Amino acid sequence: MRVLVTGGSGFIGSHVVDRLLMHGHDPRIFDLVHPWRHGSDAVECVTGDILDGMSLREAMRGCDGVIHLAAVADVDEVALDPLRADLVNTRGTAVVLDAARDEDVRHVVYGSTIWVYGNAPGSDALDEDVPLVAPDHFYTATKLAGEMYCRSYGRMFGLEPTILRFGIPHGPRARAATVVAKFVARAFAGEPISINGDGSQARQFVYVEDLADGVVASLIPAALGRTFNLVGDENISVREIAAIVQGLIADVSIVHASGRVGDLGQVRISAERARAELGWQAETSFADGVARYVAWVAGTNGSPSSATASRINGSAPTVLRQESGAL
Repeated sequence: MRVLVTGGSGFIGSHVVDRLLMHGHDPRIFDLVHPWRHGSDAVECVTGDILDGMSLREAMRGCDGVIHLAAVADVDEVALDPLRADLVNTRGTAVVLDAARDEDVRHVVYGSTIWVYGNAPGSDALDEDVPLVAPDHFYTATKLAGEMYCRSYGRMFGLEPTILRFGIPHGPRARAATVVAKFVARAFAGEPISINGDGSQARQFVYVEDLADGVVASLIPAALGRTFNLVGDENISVREIAAIVQGLIADVSIVHASGRVGDLGQVRISAERARAELGWQAETSFADGVARYVAWVAGTNGSPSSATASRINGSAPTVLRQESGAL
């Protein structure tokens, strides 16, 4: 199967390309940044702007599916420049869907986020059918807009997009701004770990290689038009992350900063549908995943970095990849 991966040079995207190769697929990368991991002989790479419909159509030509991971996904960057996030996350998704329509590529896999659940009510684990509430954070608004575009293109133009709501990804090649990477870097440097708020806020993480397996699993026909949560089962608080990092590296001190406005609420997400319909579940415990990341950093010094600043349409600085720093 030939699959175009937008944002295929990034954190999640590069692991998805690895998994596509492992499963015998033929990936093609579309990104502003040339991949540093995959040689030109191994994977075809098209350098292009997510807002350039002509380049996208040419890159999609002959493909059987598209995995759309290109996005501005660091919530702090979104807060600093919401209009840029809207341009890339919302408009960019529309351009991808329209190119897929033109090239008759029915299966678009859209990388969304568990942030769309926001402060959804209910004590039980939330599944994909729970009614969503209006978002507090602009990042969430852009990802929900992308989901709605997927559904609209499905209804109006015959596409059958698959929506994947990612847990918080972590693991090798993560951007420096993600929470595990920040804590690990500070511990290696012997500096205090800074926690927003009291550290009780908890998230469902997912190790990036497990996540990539789930993305590839969603290419099956049964996933057409469906929505899946790809999350781990553990609910890990920020305090627990700090304690794990302290235990693996150094017992550095903890300092507290103010909490973030519009942060994800204390919700629990079910991955049962992915388990039942895709045969997927997260296999790597959070602690094991952090230990693997620490070993990767120690072995590579965290380099080369997959987070590379670039420019969109020659003007607005951006990184067009789904590399969630959203904790």
